[in-house]
Amino acid sequence: MGNSRNISRESMSADSTEESRSVSIHRINSSTKPGKRPITASITSNPRTLRAEAQTAAALPGEVEPTVVVIDDDEEIREGLEGLLGSVGLRVELFASCQEFLGSARPDRPGCLVLDVRLPGRSGLDFHDDLARSNGHMPVIFISGHADVPMSVRAMKAGAVEFLTKPVRPQDLLDAIQRALDQDRVRREDDKAVAELRASLDTLTLREREVMVLVVAGLLNKQIAHEIGVIEATVKAHRGQVMRKMRARSLAELVRMADQLKLSHLKSKPS
Repeated sequence: MGNSRNISRESMSADSTEESRSVSIHRINSSTKPGKRPITASITSNPRTLRAEAQTAAALPGEVEPTVVVIDDDEEIREGLEGLLGSVGLRVELFASCQEFLGSARPDRPGCLVLDVRLPGRSGLDFHDDLARSNGHMPVIFISGHADVPMSVRAMKAGAVEFLTKPVRPQDLLDAIQRALDQDRVRREDDKAVAELRASLDTLTLREREVMVLVVAGLLNKQIAHEIGVIEATVKAHRGQVMRKMRARSLAELVRMADQLKLSHLKSKPS
């Protein structure tokens, strides 16, 4: 007998003010893949609660809606996860392999990746390593029906948000996705802030940048003047321009900006 799956969604009303929904993903016959464990997940909760839990992961006004990308070669699992995530208002994209995902249009948008460990061709773990080497920033949640400790340790050391073993508890998956989307949002906000700082940094002359490096290194105006061969008044003038152009309200704030920009690693030549 072939594989079978039952995905049910039932709505019940306990009284006029409370309702609950049941979303279940059930695999009776595990898979045609040897050794693959079934994924079984069920959740019963007030739909308002589920939507509230997903709300903070949703896009803020003016932001692009985040997308949860699911890569799993089992169609039943993909569809089951699509139903679960869609039930809490999350946008989902499904792929059967890493190659299919790489071949798709991939605009830079917020989201996270739910990735099966064992996939045809490139494994999920190897694909995650490739993403890290290529400076890919999409947070990854692994799911696996046959995980072991070394496998999970490798995934977490490589930066995975979570490593979940099938059968996956829906709330565990939703919580992991919440953390992943929050992590992606914070990273994007940080990148935007650094980009704005770099734009301000680009307005500095080479001499002003040199003075900024020495200021945040803790040198006094007199020491900077001696270091670059100008009078102290000139240093004060450059320092004032740096504070104005960088929009720094204090030396401490300027130091934080330099740290974000890794300015101590820049080498400037006086103009």
